[in-house]
Amino acid sequence: MTDSRPTPTTAVVVPTKNGMPLVAEVFAAIARERPDEFLVVDSGSTDGTVAAARAAGATVLEIDPATFGHGRTRNLAVGEVSADIVCFLTQDATPVVGWLQAYVDAFAEDERIAAAFGPHLPRPDTSPMIARELIDFFGPFSPSGRVQVHHRHDEPGWHPEFLSNANAAYRRSALLQIPFRDVGYAEDQAFARDAYAGGWAKAYQPRAAVLHAHDYPWVSFMRRYFDEYRGLRETAGYRMSFYPRGMLRDTLAEARADAGWLKDLGVPVGTRRRWMLRSARHHGGRRIAGLAGGRSESLPAPVRRLVSLERRGGAASVEAVPPAPPKTPADLPLSAVETTRVGPAPFSTPYAVVAEVETHGVIPLDPAWRLDASTPALDIAVIVPGFRPGSGGHSTIFTLIEQLERLGHRCSIWLHDPFGMHLRQTADDVRADIRRHFRHLEATVHVGFGDWRGTSVALATGWDTVYAALRLPRTGARAYLVQDHEPEFFATSAERLWANRTYSYGLHPICASRWLSDLLEREHGGPSTFFDLGVDHGIYRPSEDVERRRDTVAFYARTSTPRRAGPLAVMALSELLRRRGDVRVVGFGSAQPPELPFAYQNAGVLPPEGLARLYRESTVGLTLSLTNYSLVPQEMLACGLPCVDVAGFSSEVAYGGATPVDLAQPTVPALADAMERLLDDRGQWAERSRAGLEFVAEQTWETAAERVEHGLRAALR
Repeated sequence: MTDSRPTPTTAVVVPTKNGMPLVAEVFAAIARERPDEFLVVDSGSTDGTVAAARAAGATVLEIDPATFGHGRTRNLAVGEVSADIVCFLTQDATPVVGWLQAYVDAFAEDERIAAAFGPHLPRPDTSPMIARELIDFFGPFSPSGRVQVHHRHDEPGWHPEFLSNANAAYRRSALLQIPFRDVGYAEDQAFARDAYAGGWAKAYQPRAAVLHAHDYPWVSFMRRYFDEYRGLRETAGYRMSFYPRGMLRDTLAEARADAGWLKDLGVPVGTRRRWMLRSARHHGGRRIAGLAGGRSESLPAPVRRLVSLERRGGAASVEAVPPAPPKTPADLPLSAVETTRVGPAPFSTPYAVVAEVETHGVIPLDPAWRLDASTPALDIAVIVPGFRPGSGGHSTIFTLIEQLERLGHRCSIWLHDPFGMHLRQTADDVRADIRRHFRHLEATVHVGFGDWRGTSVALATGWDTVYAALRLPRTGARAYLVQDHEPEFFATSAERLWANRTYSYGLHPICASRWLSDLLEREHGGPSTFFDLGVDHGIYRPSEDVERRRDTVAFYARTSTPRRAGPLAVMALSELLRRRGDVRVVGFGSAQPPELPFAYQNAGVLPPEGLARLYRESTVGLTLSLTNYSLVPQEMLACGLPCVDVAGFSSEVAYGGATPVDLAQPTVPALADAMERLLDDRGQWAERSRAGLEFVAEQTWETAAERVEHGLRAALR
């Protein structure tokens, strides 16, 4: 089937001033690309630039140098051309063969793309620190080599806020709606933020490359970086943090990376050492210039003018010109009230994907990606929220992925991290963390959805990941691994509202207990699948190598998690200690020792083997849950450790009528009584221990994964 849409027209615009001789190369390369319109906006060249432009077939618009502005001059150029796609280059950026068609292809990906940009490649004589910086910076935008589309400035992934007019293209209709701001610097990145705010998207096209590398003398570099960070402060409110020790560490790391890059190129060791010194001076100076540029408003005007490469002495403003005039009287500022503009925080809108679903809707399932439910091997894209070592919910997710891989399915992990928990980590870093702290998985790991290609079934694993799943194209089916009734995690709030809505979007729920499955079917309707949590019996088992104590309570001390009833557990322990002074309390599960009203031993976040040793030596486990039951009691039981939980919630359903867990009424005396009985009554302790071992013997992750697989196939049906 052929595409019936007309081929868009193209224009290339180059602002110039005394760009010879390199600009002649740029003009020749543009002429080779055959744009429909070629405009040069010159502000007072005296070196033959204008003649070279006309010789290359460009239309030349000459302006007074005093009127030039990065934003306003480009807005002027947009009014002089009529093409559908307007490309901007600087006078030292030479496009490679196929550059213009690559941009046309990028805009065809999505009609909401307002702007696209491509990589900057080093020239043969570029210094090592600049060449490596360009390759390392632009490479991660598209590891797959395909067009990557970004929808908001704070979405996960590699610098979704970045845009550079040294090599960029724009949909003209977007420029007419959102003109460039009239700012001293970084008008391109300001446009990106304004476009995102207006519902537009931005794309990276790795095939739209230019040869472009600023390789100034050291002093000129520092003055340029001063301007660059000053511009980021003016347009985006960004200011580099001052952290001397970390800045020194980062400078040395950059210098070592430059040396390693040269080594890979086969450069002799003596040459590498000489470059190492220049590299350290370059990267260290850049950080100092960045600090000064972000705080330029505190410098006297003569100093600003002296250190600026562009000789700008005016005071910086966070936003020199508003992006658009007020549209209604309600938008007008109150002149009687003095206000100060506050720039956006990096993660001030972590729930932007919720707005995407509510504003633009759910992307329909794609029949082309739907497999028959009986297909032996499924492609399963598992969407996970950010994590820290010791997360029980993530332990369940990754253990299930391991078992699904053993069943022959192909799994991939997609990190949805709107809060920036993994901000400085690559996909390889995240994969290494998963293997180090959880399971040794074969699954590929992706940070964000920049290289999303499609899947037979997408599996959301938390309420916020549901919204991310709903916006993924090329998806055959969607399922929802529900480990708890997450609306109960929140007080009356927007989060509670959004979490509750996730059950209404038609994802097939795969619930981590019969209690949870019954709850969802009763309150939200529709069928669901349930599984029982498993136990890794290779780790959690009795052992005679550890002597069982008669005085120790192992307390799951996640007191910051409300559903764990921390205040109730702490008061029950306080009552137990008031009654008897020979009890040893060991808290675990929290990286920061919680402040408790009594002395205790803190074990912190333990690996599975460490948890098993703690459970084997303890007398009683105390772990409360006011929502769905958790892994912790089962793993305690598997080590022969009787435990205490609260009655009246999910545990009766999870453990059955003759419960192996001592379920007490949720009061301070009742919980203290239950712990005291297990400490004193050896007969009851032995009976609870035996019942617990008998119960968990049937709980395996293999069985759990088979039930999850059943739920995934139900989603496909």
